[in-house]
Amino acid sequence: MRSSEEGTTCSSRCFHPEAIEKAKTIMPDFQQIKRIASLFATLGDPTRLGLLLALRSGELCVCDLSSVMNMSSSAVSHQLRILRHLELVRSQRLGRMIMYRLADEHVSKLLGRALKHGKVFGPFIAREA
Repeated sequence: MRSSEEGTTCSSRCFHPEAIEKAKTIMPDFQQIKRIASLFATLGDPTRLGLLLALRSGELCVCDLSSVMNMSSSAVSHQLRILRHLELVRSQRLGRMIMYRLADEHVSKLLGRALKHGKVFGPFIAREA
C-alpha cells in the first residue's frame, strides 16, 4: 500500500476473490443503503441528534424539548416532523399537548452505542460544510 494525495491505495492492482465474494454476500440492496444513509444523515444533524438524545429520558412535549435544546418551539416542531417522518420518534396527543418519545428500543440502542463510540474515540470536530 502507498499513500497518495487522494488517500491510501494499493501499490499494485490485485483482487482477492474470496474477500470480494464475502463482501458482496453481506451487502444490502441499494434501496436499503439509501435508507441507512438517510438515517445517518439525520443523525449527523446536531439539532436532531440532540432531540433524540433528550428523548432517551422519556416522553417530552415540544415546550419541554424547546427548553432542553434552548430553541424556539417552531424550530423544534420542524425537526420533530422530520424525525417522525423517518420513524425515529412517535407522538401521542394528550389533551392539548403532543408528547414525543423514541420510536422503539432500536433507536434507543443506536443512540446508546453512538454515545459509547463517541466516548471511546474522544473529541472530533467535523469540518463545517
